[in-house]
Amino acid sequence: MKKLALAAALTTVASASFAGGLVEPIMEPEIVEAETSSSAGGIIVPLLLLLVIAAAASN
Repeated sequence: MKKLALAAALTTVASASFAGGLVEPIMEPEIVEAETSSSAGGIIVPLLLLLVIAAAASN
């Protein structure tokens, strides 16, 4: 009877220890932010300045 109780106790402990199983860790994807660039390349400000100078010169 003691052997049966010991076997039942060991079976319960063993099944509880393996209940979770082996699971792959969940890795969150790395977020990479791409820099945006204008296709004008910084030429807008000089063109606006040139337009303001031309408007002032025409008066």
